Amino acid sequence: MAYFKCALATKPYSICAQGDVVLLPSIVSTRHRARLLRSRREFPVLRGRRICGISGMDAAGSSTVEPSQGKWGKTITIEPEGKHLVTVVWLHGLGDTGHGWASILKTLSLNNIRWIVPTAPVRPVTINNGYPCTAWFDVGSLSDEGPDDILGLDSSAAYVASFLSKEPADVKVAVGGFSMGGATSLYTAAHSVLGKYTDGKAFTRKIDAVMSLSGWLPAGKLLPKQVAETPDCLKLAAELPIFMAHGKNDFIVYHNFGEMSARALKECGFKNVTFKSYRGLDHSTTPEELDDLCEWIKQELSVPEKV
Repeated sequence: MAYFKCALATKPYSICAQGDVVLLPSIVSTRHRARLLRSRREFPVLRGRRICGISGMDAAGSSTVEPSQGKWGKTITIEPEGKHLVTVVWLHGLGDTGHGWASILKTLSLNNIRWIVPTAPVRPVTINNGYPCTAWFDVGSLSDEGPDDILGLDSSAAYVASFLSKEPADVKVAVGGFSMGGATSLYTAAHSVLGKYTDGKAFTRKIDAVMSLSGWLPAGKLLPKQVAETPDCLKLAAELPIFMAHGKNDFIVYHNFGEMSARALKECGFKNVTFKSYRGLDHSTTPEELDDLCEWIKQELSVPEKV
């Protein structure tokens, strides 16, 4: 049984700050946009944040990571207002860009985080009838019987690792994302714990936390065997903080598939999983969900209100 409904990739709203105007992307549902714009996070935090637009290859430094198809898009880096304590690589959903989430992330009341927000390559996507759009990997369905694009998943996970490997050793590093970005984040963090990608190459940077909004666990059927073959990873798996959130009215990535993914992670030894459900929420985000995410980050990564 498949739990993923096809959604045509359309150009999202451009999201940017223009004086007192903020344009929100399609990931924020229409009925929640006014609430988000009225929230305490809006303009006081928005002003003063240093935002650097850089190309994906420049951001990766000397990395030779190549996507399985296409070319990496532009990357946005949002520098912290306070002392740099944490770096988070945040991945957008299918058909979006890094710009789609950057202007939301820079309004969050987390002043000690460097946000790195890359853009996926454009590639044909099976679930969109082969229509090319930005995607971290190819996906046909979320059924357990469906094929997994291991090449695409491994290359995107390695791309995330190429950013994190450049961060100072005393800075905690995390990965998160929305929808397909959340799925890629869960895959990346799981293989950080395993210490290697599915293709056997070493994963060298330990990830301290992972976040997935409206996402799922890709290649989940492979994980039990991979964990069994790497018994030394069980302690790291049990300690890794995982935040998963999902709308009850999500008819793109169904809510019960998010629940199944959380359960599958726990069964593989990832015991520190927080799963939150939101009544009435579709395949989008809300201020309530973002508030819960911020509180979780502050607790799990020891990020204060201000330093």
